[in-house]
Amino acid sequence: MSTNFSDYFSIELMWSRFPDLIKKIPITLELAALSFLVSLVIGLLIAVARYKKIKILNGIATSFLSVVRGTPMLIQLYVAYYGIPAILRIINSWGANIDVNIIPKIVYAFISLGLYQSAFTSETIRAALESVSAGEIEAAYAMGMNYGQILKRIIIPEALENALPGLDNSVIGLIKGTSLASTCGIIEITYQNQILAGRDYRYLEGYVALAIIYWLITIILERIFKIVEKRTKIPERPKPIKPI
Repeated sequence: MSTNFSDYFSIELMWSRFPDLIKKIPITLELAALSFLVSLVIGLLIAVARYKKIKILNGIATSFLSVVRGTPMLIQLYVAYYGIPAILRIINSWGANIDVNIIPKIVYAFISLGLYQSAFTSETIRAALESVSAGEIEAAYAMGMNYGQILKRIIIPEALENALPGLDNSVIGLIKGTSLASTCGIIEITYQNQILAGRDYRYLEGYVALAIIYWLITIILERIFKIVEKRTKIPERPKPIKPI
């Protein structure tokens, strides 16, 4: 009995998966964007607490980083999905009236993904803050600048330039991490492929199509961040002043 290559992998079937998968890209991007905002806010707070070495906050931040980085993202998604409703029900038992059922599933996912990624984003931001030369800050004080001016003109521009490559990796990691959001019942592109493949049991074609989509999204994001890095790059030498 002869077999054809199409019996194992059909290029036509793979291409036919793309339209249905592309329809779910906005959900993937929305989830990644919300998660990144959560990770950026929390990561910034953790980074500042550790950079300034605030005793109590530094200890809490260190413990948080240890727990988050020491447990898998999938487990954290399950904890958020089942844990947040449980906490809300406990609050309801104290007299509150919160309807747990009206909370969208995407809320559990982006909170969990955001908290997970914040552990890594915070280290990127902290390293960027520490990369700013202390000598430059002291020289700025000597010139009569206050802390607000130093923050605006020296610390933020230099830290942002150093942090962008790491933040780029964070965004790309979140894009790929959204594939686990199906555990919360969110139909993003990975879950959509499972639904489509369940109709004909041809999984390989869909996963190859998924790989191509994720790859293209990653390339586009890398190009965007390259442009942002060029725009925010501090010139090594100031432009000469043209004589009048």
